[in-house]
Amino acid sequence: MASKIKVLQVIPKLGFGGAETGCYDIAHYLAEKDCGSFIATSGGELLKFVKKDKVKLFRLPVHSKNPILIIFNSIILSILILINNINIVHARSRAPAWACYFACLITRKNFVTTFHGTYNFESNLKKFYNSIMLRSKLTIAGSNFIFNHINENYNEYLNRKKKLRVIFRGINLDYYNQKNISILKQEKIKKEWGLPQNQFIILMPGRLTYWKGQEKLIEALNILIEDYNNSNFQAVVLGSDQGRKVYKKKLIDLVQRYRLNQKVKFIDHCKEMPLAYSLADVVVSASIEPEAFGRVSVESQAMGKPIIASDLGGSKETILKGKSGFLYKHDDPRNLAKALNTVIELDQDALISIGNEGRKNVAKKFDVEAMCDSTLREYKKLLNI
Repeated sequence: MASKIKVLQVIPKLGFGGAETGCYDIAHYLAEKDCGSFIATSGGELLKFVKKDKVKLFRLPVHSKNPILIIFNSIILSILILINNINIVHARSRAPAWACYFACLITRKNFVTTFHGTYNFESNLKKFYNSIMLRSKLTIAGSNFIFNHINENYNEYLNRKKKLRVIFRGINLDYYNQKNISILKQEKIKKEWGLPQNQFIILMPGRLTYWKGQEKLIEALNILIEDYNNSNFQAVVLGSDQGRKVYKKKLIDLVQRYRLNQKVKFIDHCKEMPLAYSLADVVVSASIEPEAFGRVSVESQAMGKPIIASDLGGSKETILKGKSGFLYKHDDPRNLAKALNTVIELDQDALISIGNEGRKNVAKKFDVEAMCDSTLREYKKLLNI
């Protein structure tokens, strides 16, 4: 019965972000369930990990917003759909979604989308462009926050005949598991990053961009020293600037202005994120704009690490406030400094207890198997299986 399901997922690039790893996880899950599994993408670092004997890959310029390339992609996708008898096309971003939409109109196949972010909609034209994510037979929202965002801002594009469903993103609990990290690996990367022994490690993962709030963390660290007389920490800002050289320089200048050179390390990349999390005593997500889901919050909890996150977006759903982590008033470095001081002052038993609550929380609500199971159920409903 399941073999009747053939799904083509289309994503701009297959990198290490939340949408990309979700695409990767679903693709391999479908293959394990004897479904046809296909991915169309322009490239990406995660491609080399795809099991080519289980998941068929197509390389297309689906990252492009160029109208001519969108038309080209829709024609090629139509051909691929017909040749491979694909019956569900799942788009995970707006530009490829337009190509998928036209391809599904041509081939009369089921069109599915996942609404991964809030997306900018400052103009009517931009809002119309975003609306492609709601022109599908099934739209998946990755959190209740996104579900509410859609209902509040895109009501004119909602159709009662079409489905809008919440399926929480899931992560692999076997991969994000503190027990799988060796002390030898930890010591090696500590040495590579120049981290001191016996200091409280504050980790902030995420690409370097203003809305991720790295500035707020640096300001909070200065307040932590000045107002709380607490300097027994080492902060690691982990993430690439992705060409945002001006912003990175701004962060470095801020560190120098506060004389935090010995307290803040900038690390561009880590191939094994569980290893990076394993070094942390606390993880910070300081976004000043809403996170659609809050992947850092979930990953850190899976690793048994306390999380401090701003009180915006998906993080409010993923964190058990006061049990698995802490929420602070967004865009308020003083409130963040207070939360950091609270966690630093906790004893080891309390930190372990918070970490255990976090892992249980993720296992219950955000396991990758649950995400994949729910997605497959929705696919089957579309095909009346």
